[in-house]
Amino acid sequence: MDEQRHNEHKYIVGLGEVLFDCLPSGKQLGGAPANFAFHASQFGLHGIAVSAIGADELGAEVKHLLSEKHLDFHLEEVAYPTGTVQVTLSADGIPTYDICLGLAYDNIPFTPTMAEIAHNTCCVCFGSLAQRSEVSRSSIMQFLDATPTDALKVFDINLRQNWYSREVVEASLMQCNVLKLNDEEISTLATMLNLGNVPLPTISRPLTLADIKSPISLLIDKYNIPTVILTCGVNGSFVLTANEASYLPTPKVQVADTVGAGDSFTGAFCAAILSGKPIAEAHRLGVEVSAYVCTQNGAMPTLPPLLTNLKK
Repeated sequence: MDEQRHNEHKYIVGLGEVLFDCLPSGKQLGGAPANFAFHASQFGLHGIAVSAIGADELGAEVKHLLSEKHLDFHLEEVAYPTGTVQVTLSADGIPTYDICLGLAYDNIPFTPTMAEIAHNTCCVCFGSLAQRSEVSRSSIMQFLDATPTDALKVFDINLRQNWYSREVVEASLMQCNVLKLNDEEISTLATMLNLGNVPLPTISRPLTLADIKSPISLLIDKYNIPTVILTCGVNGSFVLTANEASYLPTPKVQVADTVGAGDSFTGAFCAAILSGKPIAEAHRLGVEVSAYVCTQNGAMPTLPPLLTNLKK
């Protein structure tokens, strides 16, 4: 990393897994935190992916592709293979993930360079997947502790398979000031944390504000989380704070796949908030950006300038 740039910029950090999504159409660079950093960087912010890779061909390819996408990165090289995930897609483009253990992103060391990045961070997004191992969990928590007190700390919960625990989830909730989750995850979380019953969504019975208001209010109060983002796929999305609730429908688009759509929503939302936009405007931008990403293949498509102009 160029030292002068490092000292002069505030970072918007994707902290955790960087990996290849192995899709039916071929492999695509991904990992929720890296996707987030990439999409935030498209709004003129200094995005940076912080993770670990192996000393292998895939690790070299990660660096090459991130450089091609003009995304800054700090990737520690460790004695484990670079992450891959097998992704299968349903008929309507919804992904299912098969995730292995013992990968590079499970073994992210906390280094002096990471500490320096943390000290210069204005926004960091992290999830639960990279915290399934003690090494990366400790590094992520140390990073969060080292960020400025006014930084946005976004917990994009990403409950994958059985790679999470109540302990990790609660520790992360106590660290974040923005929580991002989807309609299936709110049901799991409500049960895990005794927040009341939230029905699993179905095509004929999507979640309503009445379903989620009480459990999310309990989350906000219990863990002191100012903002909760709940995405519900084709059934719209909510952004809730202690004093307001914003709902927007999902635009109808021709879906290529939905991989990375939620990450693009979060990246756009945070970019808007950091630029001084109110919650409602940030929400609308997140919806528009994620709808566009659904029309493209892979998690990191380039956004059109019309969407990335925050001055309009």
